[in-house]
Amino acid sequence: MFTFAAEKKTEMKKFILFIASVLLLSSCGDKQPKGTPSTSEKPNKTVSVPNFNADSAYQYVACQTSFGPRVPETQAHSDCAQWLAAKLGEYADTVIVQDFRAKLYNGKGVEGQNIVGVFHPEAKKRIVLCAHWDSRPYADHDPDAANTHTPIDGANDGASGVGVLMECARQFKLQELPEHLGVDIVLFDLEDYGPHIEEAEKYYDEDVNYWALGSQYWSKHPHVYGYKAYYGILLDMVGGSNPTFPKEYYSQGYAAWVSNKVWRRAADLGYRPYFTNELGALISDDHVPMNQNAGIPTIDIIDLQPESSNECFPEVWHTLNDNIDNIDKTTLGMVGDVLLHVVYEE
Repeated sequence: MFTFAAEKKTEMKKFILFIASVLLLSSCGDKQPKGTPSTSEKPNKTVSVPNFNADSAYQYVACQTSFGPRVPETQAHSDCAQWLAAKLGEYADTVIVQDFRAKLYNGKGVEGQNIVGVFHPEAKKRIVLCAHWDSRPYADHDPDAANTHTPIDGANDGASGVGVLMECARQFKLQELPEHLGVDIVLFDLEDYGPHIEEAEKYYDEDVNYWALGSQYWSKHPHVYGYKAYYGILLDMVGGSNPTFPKEYYSQGYAAWVSNKVWRRAADLGYRPYFTNELGALISDDHVPMNQNAGIPTIDIIDLQPESSNECFPEVWHTLNDNIDNIDKTTLGMVGDVLLHVVYEE
C-alpha cells in the first residue's frame, strides 16, 4: 500500500475533493443503513464469543513466512497459495480460488490468486474480512542500499493480517457463527507489487492505481455474482509491537459508522490506548476499491506510525526486517479479540 504523503503534489486535487466530500458527509457519515441498531448500544450480553488464540495466529504467520517471500509467480508464492487454500478449506464451508491476470506498473502481465473462504453461504447478511497475502518484491525502504531490490518476508505487511483471519476461521469452525450471519474471508493477492521507490516518479499516474491489484479485480468480479456485504474489515500490518490504530482517513470518509462500531468495541475491551480515537492518514489500500467499486462500506485496521523514519508506517515496513522476529503475539491477540467480538455480536 502507499500513503498520500508519499505521492506527488498533483494528488492534492484528489485530496481536496476527498476532504470536501468528507465535510459534506460529516452530518451523516456515522449513520448506519436503515433499520439497524445504533452502534452506541451495548452488545448483547448473552452472546458467547470464543477466545482468540494468539499463539495459533502467530503460527499461521510463521507458516506463511516459512515459504519465503510470497512474490507472485515464484515457487514460494505458489506453495503458500496451496497451503492457504487447503488450510482455509479445513474450516470454511466453501473455498474459492480466484485466478486472475493483472498488469503491473511496467506493463508486464502477472498471474494472481485471490483466496476466499465462505462461512454460512446461505445467510443473507454477510460480513467480509480481508487481508493481502502476497509480499513486497523489493525492500525499497531498507536502510542498507544493497538490500533494496531484495524481496521481503512480509511478516507484518501481509502475513499478520492473514494469520489473524486464519485463526478467526478456526474459531468459526469450533463455535458456530450466529445463524443469521455469513462471513467471507478474502485473501487478496498482488496488493504490494507497486513500483520500486526509485521508479515511483517515472511510473506515476494519478488516474491509475498500480497497487491493490487483487482487490481491484475482486471488487469488480466478486466470487459470487452480485455479491453484497453489510460491511467489510481489512487488516494490514496488525502484528507489530506497540501499535497505533487510528481511524484511517478513507475508512472514515466511506464507512465511519463501521469504524466507530469497531473502535467502540475495542474501547469496551480495554484496547483504547491502541485503537486511538484519532483521524489517521489517507492510505491507498485494499479497502479503497472495495468501497469505490463494490460499494461495500469497508474500513482498514492498519498500524500507522507518523514518527517513524518513513513518516507513516512501522520502521520495518518494506525492509528485510519485516520478518517473524518482529511479530508480537499480543498485538495479534488484541486485533483478533476485537474481530471475534464484532462478528459474534452482530
